[in-house]
Amino acid sequence: MDKKFFICDVCNKTFSRKDDFTRHFRIHTNEKPFSCNICSREFSLKSNLNTHFLTHTNQKLYSCDVCNKQFSRKYGLNKHFRTHTNEKPYSCDVCSKEFSQKSDLDRHYNLHTNEKLYSCDVCKKRFSRKYGLHIHFRTHTKEKPYSCDVCNKQFSLLIGLNRHYRAHTNEKPYTCDICNKQFSLKYCLNKHFLTHTNEKPYSCDICNKQFSRKYGLNRHFRTHANEKP
Repeated sequence: MDKKFFICDVCNKTFSRKDDFTRHFRIHTNEKPFSCNICSREFSLKSNLNTHFLTHTNQKLYSCDVCNKQFSRKYGLNKHFRTHTNEKPYSCDVCSKEFSQKSDLDRHYNLHTNEKLYSCDVCKKRFSRKYGLHIHFRTHTKEKPYSCDVCNKQFSLLIGLNRHYRAHTNEKPYTCDICNKQFSLKYCLNKHFLTHTNEKPYSCDICNKQFSRKYGLNRHFRTHANEKP
């Protein structure tokens, strides 16, 4: 008996199982039949709803055998574990550079192609990654889905919330490997590091004077523009 195949009439992708075909077709229809009963957020896949639900329960079922860090998703644990093994299973077929995360490879690959497939419907700005478009769109909607559970301040990006939270915990995860000074933000560590290297990456276009910080260059530039700070 011949095996039955299901063919997507939008992109011609072929599936041997009807449920796989049904899940795939929601990519084209944007159908999201699974809804969170706490925040009403909708999902196209039940597995995504289940994963999302853990953000409400704060349940973390997966634990790292090396450092005991816990994760709500097995995928997060697997990704984290590569920080211990230094495994880099994803390789660029253009320059052979290797990456531990596929998302890093995808982001790197755009440096070669400079392709920007995703366009904002509001301002037409284009992005190489769908995630970048999704994050950018919040500048139009003013959506801030991440909230600090200490002071209730809201953020549009999770990384913004994580950075802010250190103001409450006084956590300083970034350490200078020269003088051991610690910082809560990687940006502050990078800025501090220039005091050791005396590197001045910012240069005035008019007089070529160099500065270690962009702020210093901007302040200096007002001397040419005859501006008062």
